[in-house]
Order: sequence, then C-alpha cells, then structure tokens
Amino acid sequence: MAGSGCLLYFSILSSLLLFSATITEASQCAISGLPFVRNISELPQDNHGRGGLSHITIAGSALHGMKEVEVWLQTFAPGSRTPIHRHSCEEVFVVLKGTGTLYLASSSHVKYPGTPQEFSIFPNSTFHIPVNDAHQIVNSNEREDLQMLAVISRPPVKVFIYDDWFVPHTAAKLKFPYWDEQCLQSPQKDEL
Repeated sequence: MAGSGCLLYFSILSSLLLFSATITEASQCAISGLPFVRNISELPQDNHGRGGLSHITIAGSALHGMKEVEVWLQTFAPGSRTPIHRHSCEEVFVVLKGTGTLYLASSSHVKYPGTPQEFSIFPNSTFHIPVNDAHQIVNSNEREDLQMLAVISRPPVKVFIYDDWFVPHTAAKLKFPYWDEQCLQSPQKDEL
C-alpha cells in the first residue's frame, strides 16, 4: 500500500508541475494587465533572430495589453547593430551604458532614406526618432555592451527594413510584429 501511495503522490505532483509549467508558458503572452511592481531580471529576453542583441519587453501591447506606449530594454553586444529601418510611430531612447553611433535620415526625402546624419551615443543621452525617419543604431565599441531603454508610441510596432540607405521606400520589407511575435494573434491595422 505504501508503494501505491508514493505512486499516487508522484503522479499528482507530476501533474501539478506540468500544469504549472503550462500556466507559466501561457501567461507570458496573457493580456491580463501589468503588475504594479515587477523584477526586470525575471522577464523573458530574446534576440529575435538578431545576433548580438538582447531584447526585453518591459511593458508591451502583446504581452501586457498596453495601448499607447511600449517600453523595451535592449542590450547590443560590441560590434552589433540594428538593421536600417523606420516605423510609423515615435521612439525615444535613453542610453544607460556604453557608446555607439545613431544614423538618422529624415523622412522628408520622398523616394529613399538617403544619406543619414551621424550622432554619437553616450551614457545618459536621449534621442527622439520621429515617425517614419529611417535610422540605425550601431555599437561601435569593441569592448563594452551598449544598453538602452526605448519607448515607442502606438504599439505594436510595424518595422520597415532597408538593405541600404538608397533602397526605395516602396522596396522596404515590412516586419510585423517585430517583437513578441509569438503573442500577437491577429494583425492590427495601422492608424496613420
């Protein structure tokens, strides 16, 4: 009888652990609101197929049901970069540590991004990326990570990616959603 009791106990415990793991996995994408206090180190991080990047959605539309803004913590390894891209929302980022370069092209050029302006990125600097301005962030430091906190408007973000600065806007590749793809079930319309 003791053997069957242990077997029953083990069976119940296994079922609870499996159920708990399923809830934890499913809750990563649950739109149940944002807890008042959270530990960032416990949030899921991913590189979303981009080597040298660590991305954490701190507060997002797909993950938390945010409607007006989304907040990301991103870390770029030495030598890594974003693709040249633009999006139909504003972005503000604050550099927490590291140095690098921001390349920013004005959206006033009608056919393609054109030659970008170059800005130095350094700790405690902030940058505002206007709607539809093509840009690229490069960690040009060979020894230190570049880490920033980014805030975008109108999530989830739709990103248009360029192979170079002279690719026509009409040939840019749409990537939607860009982050947290596993959570967004149906595409949403752009409000512009």
